[in-house]
Amino acid sequence: MHNLTISELIKGLQNKEFSSVELTQHFLERIRQINDQFNAVITVTAAQALKAAALADEQLAQGKAHPMCGIPLLHKDIFCTSDVRTSCGSKMLDNFVPPYNATVVENFEQAGAVMLGKTNMDEFAMGSSNETSFYGPVKNPWATDSVPGGSSGGSAAAIAARLAPGATATDTGGSIRQPAALCGISGLKPTYGRVSRWGMIAFASSLDQAGPMARTAEDCAILLNCMASFDEKDSTSVEKDVPDYSSSLRDSIKGLKIGIPKEYFSEGLHPGTQDAVRTALAQLESEGAELVDISLPNSSLSVPAYYVIAPAEASANLSRFDGVKYGYRCENPKDLQDLYCRTRSEGFGEEVQRRILIGTYCLSAGYYDAYYGKAQQVRQLIQQDFSEAFKSVDLIMGPTCPSPAFKFGAKGDDPVAMYLEDIYTIATNLAGLPGMSVPCGMVEGKPVGLQIIGNYFDESRILNAAHQFQQVTDWHTQAPEGL
Repeated sequence: MHNLTISELIKGLQNKEFSSVELTQHFLERIRQINDQFNAVITVTAAQALKAAALADEQLAQGKAHPMCGIPLLHKDIFCTSDVRTSCGSKMLDNFVPPYNATVVENFEQAGAVMLGKTNMDEFAMGSSNETSFYGPVKNPWATDSVPGGSSGGSAAAIAARLAPGATATDTGGSIRQPAALCGISGLKPTYGRVSRWGMIAFASSLDQAGPMARTAEDCAILLNCMASFDEKDSTSVEKDVPDYSSSLRDSIKGLKIGIPKEYFSEGLHPGTQDAVRTALAQLESEGAELVDISLPNSSLSVPAYYVIAPAEASANLSRFDGVKYGYRCENPKDLQDLYCRTRSEGFGEEVQRRILIGTYCLSAGYYDAYYGKAQQVRQLIQQDFSEAFKSVDLIMGPTCPSPAFKFGAKGDDPVAMYLEDIYTIATNLAGLPGMSVPCGMVEGKPVGLQIIGNYFDESRILNAAHQFQQVTDWHTQAPEGL
């Protein structure tokens, strides 16, 4: 059963080939047997899952259930889950048990989906390799000596290892698309505001966006149908009708204009990755799409702009973790100052502390205009580049990552080299655009991804192109050896 897609599992449940309880038991047993190899799942909610599965079977028997009813999935441990620990991969929240569900979690619960547990992640979603988690690194199922990408590496690795058919994730600068590419699965970052951020622990509020991860574009469409909603509790949620993202998957892509940015095929791109992406683009062209050369002249500024804006917002968001209200507290503080200093230095990891320091500096008196203000101006230039490009093309495509998964420790001593892993993904977050990664080849025995970027709220077109690509390729069907 673990080799079936969400779409196939839905049909199997509807045709009574198996029950949700049987399906849930199968995945729970699989997690028990092999999760230790990958460290992808850090909290397993077995009793809760079986109870939800039994209820789902009752609803399925009545014949009026939501398509996601009875389908097991995992949630990234950044989403608050009622009465279930939500750690955000940090010592700071190791003992935090929320009294409520995030809206994304609640949407799936209302649909009858079954939560198997919570996935590992980079601490507070800060990282591109899943090496910063308090619970240890996640291992890539394709090569356990290599990273799965981050920060949603736990969700990506769990799907690649067939521990769950789908998972929730978040993307602040590429944290859905990059691990999806490195683990050989499909992952979609929706338009900013399309999916509620309420109950999702904040990293950088103007960049964070929740999205789905699964093996196929079709499965991502099914998950997004459940995730996307207007939420009055989230001031950044957009009040806009949610289409059926599955309805246009089978539309022809003949005449689709695909922009190819010259900046995405320059120095720093692994030759094997470039070949795989070029081959994928040629495949789409053979299906009737038209390739158009374009330029995004300010794309080189996306990384420096991001690493001013994101740390600045993180320094503000993480100021709430002070040992007073909830979460970790240092032992025997001498006074309030000692409580703050030791709680935060002991509770936060090195990368989180680094970004808080950078962000606080950028927001400090005398430096705000020079750094944060200037970065926001650059952000506008990047957004204008995309707006100009979408006047002549329907989608923009290129590599998701500059290279396949790198080995653990390879970039740990060089934060800048680590930050450049997101060089092709960050711009879409700065602009608030939707983007997706789908597997498009193998390099050195590891997967690489094709990134598909769309205009605002054009997730349907992205999913359509991704699905049509997957109809004529089989990269998304491949699994790590032995799994």
